[in-house]
Amino acid sequence: MTKSIYITTTEPHCGKSLISLGLTELLLRKTRRIGIFRPVINGRSSHQHDKNIDLLLTHFQLDLHYEDTYAFRRRHMADLLAQGRYNEVMDRIIDRFKALQRKCDFVLCIGSDLSDSEFDFTSNAEIAKNLGCPVLIIGSAANRDANATINTIRIAVDSFLEHECQIVGTIINRAKQDEVADLLKRLTYSLPTADEFVYVIPDNQILSSPTVKEVADHLEAKVLYGRYHLDNLAYRYLVIAMQLQNYLPRLSEKALLITPGDRGDLILSALQAHQSHNYPQLAGILLTSDLRPADSVKRLLDGLPRTIPILAVEAGTYETATQVSAMRSYITADNPIKIELSLKLFEAYVDTKTLSEQISHIEVKGITPKMFVYNLTQQAMDKRQHIVLPEGYDRRVLKAAEYLLERRIVDLTILGRRDKIESSIQKLGLNIDMRQVNIIDPQDSRLSDTYANKLYELRQHKGLTKEQAQDLMCDVSYFGTMMVYLGHANGMVSGAVHTTQHTIIPALQFVRTKPGCSVVSSVFFMCLDDRILVYGDCAINPNPTAEELAEIAISSAETAQAFGIRPKVALLSYSSGASGKGIDVEKVRQATNLAHAKRPDLLIEGPIQYDAAVDADVGQTKMPNSEVAGQASVLVFPDLNTGNNTYKAVQRETGAIAIGPVLQGLNKPVNDLSRGCTVEDIINTIIITAIQAQG
Repeated sequence: MTKSIYITTTEPHCGKSLISLGLTELLLRKTRRIGIFRPVINGRSSHQHDKNIDLLLTHFQLDLHYEDTYAFRRRHMADLLAQGRYNEVMDRIIDRFKALQRKCDFVLCIGSDLSDSEFDFTSNAEIAKNLGCPVLIIGSAANRDANATINTIRIAVDSFLEHECQIVGTIINRAKQDEVADLLKRLTYSLPTADEFVYVIPDNQILSSPTVKEVADHLEAKVLYGRYHLDNLAYRYLVIAMQLQNYLPRLSEKALLITPGDRGDLILSALQAHQSHNYPQLAGILLTSDLRPADSVKRLLDGLPRTIPILAVEAGTYETATQVSAMRSYITADNPIKIELSLKLFEAYVDTKTLSEQISHIEVKGITPKMFVYNLTQQAMDKRQHIVLPEGYDRRVLKAAEYLLERRIVDLTILGRRDKIESSIQKLGLNIDMRQVNIIDPQDSRLSDTYANKLYELRQHKGLTKEQAQDLMCDVSYFGTMMVYLGHANGMVSGAVHTTQHTIIPALQFVRTKPGCSVVSSVFFMCLDDRILVYGDCAINPNPTAEELAEIAISSAETAQAFGIRPKVALLSYSSGASGKGIDVEKVRQATNLAHAKRPDLLIEGPIQYDAAVDADVGQTKMPNSEVAGQASVLVFPDLNTGNNTYKAVQRETGAIAIGPVLQGLNKPVNDLSRGCTVEDIINTIIITAIQAQG
């Protein structure tokens, strides 16, 4: 049973970031405890992070400390090797790997990219062997024919086999689209590891092209104009020195033009060409030789609306062109388009089911309920928050408070009369150190007048009088919500005794919704045996409109993402795809279209039936081309009747843990409990609220 895999490349720039993203997402379907490890990183200082590690930790929100993910910086390792201290290097790599492995269910190791002679096939093979990791070899078909590609792979395979490494498979990146099938067939019959997996992924111009920001960072260029469009991709570079009529025909889509900074005629004509429907769109303009446009040209540029980026460098044109041509584009955590494209390419050209079976046989099917709650607890403890509990007389609330305070998960304020709460604690035999908990009686607090004045200030335009504000501040829901609003607490949890309306009306009145969000909704985290699903909305909106349903879907996806769940959103109905008719299904179809329009980056499907959303076989049958069908993680119900009954049915019939309702859309976290909640429900909701407050 393997619990690790070692990724190695045949040469630099083989596209290991794409493979690392795909593998990590694949592994996260089985367990959240994924480790990322590199024996050596290129960063020379503690402030310079490794791009591969940073990408995976940030995008997948892995619960790892960056310093735990590598053994050496390259310069340090080179010094030790120069002193002949090879064994010391290997011992430290093994030690750091094992320390990480003890914390994780699976570790993805990323070897050197062979950018220099210090770290070649032999070193990677020795490390993989000593770590006990099966090897995944990544090659590149860029700028070579099939024979050359196969020969390069065979050299790598032979090297690892000679060191008695287990080769789990081979993936070739950057192949020509029309050669993928042929190359895959020839590789399968040519390699000695033909019994293992072999995949070929085509080249993609978007992934291989740098953004203008990457060019600017690489050259340390000054951005003169167009900083709002620095994410433009540069497909190619064109040095422009000839006259207008000669260079215009040479323009190509998303080209970055390189020209001396005093060529105002070229700058202006290029901008005109960019705006013309008869010429391709440009990525930007790079001015060289430490020259700037003349004042008259600068004045013209200053008056233009948002234009393409114009950069400036001190180096000459030839030197600049050479530097730009040598740079490489990377997939970084702040580029969601490249990340999503990489994941789609991996899914499209890699048989992930077979791959999963061959690289490991981890028995953990996915994140279990206890693991999910454990991870949430650790997350809450990392930055302890202050939560107010208005229902201080309820025994379940007090028992939950005991658990949370003993473990120092959160700080608490409990509302109610001190003598009555202390008496309840004694009668219940709870071990609560009264010095750890803040108890406030809203009817006898020095804060009541301050809070009432603030409420009057916020609601007088609605006709609220000062006397009414003072009366409302005697209500624990209003008092607790005002604590959150003014920052005297980070979040509030109520509803064990009070109704949902009693809990959330104060929040709707003055905490209000986030910018761009018009509806407050809720989700439940449904912790099944092998996965976590997000159900929304099961508690707040009885019969949402299509517009509201679209917003609920987007909010639910954002909530899922905030808690480490990759959102694949299914808007549920009684039919799947285009087959169904009727008012109800049309509402879901319209909501899906609206959600797509607002957030095209999200994977959203609808209308779709529940079985097609969560069962891979049914999803493949009913909606074979869907990226969500069969693997939905966020399920949005068309109305409260359906959602509330479904979550309760799943909870009761399967034994799933239902954490929630978790409110979403508010400026600050206020969460509602079911009046039938258990102590565990209260604990989980408070932890969720604390994590929301961290955000």
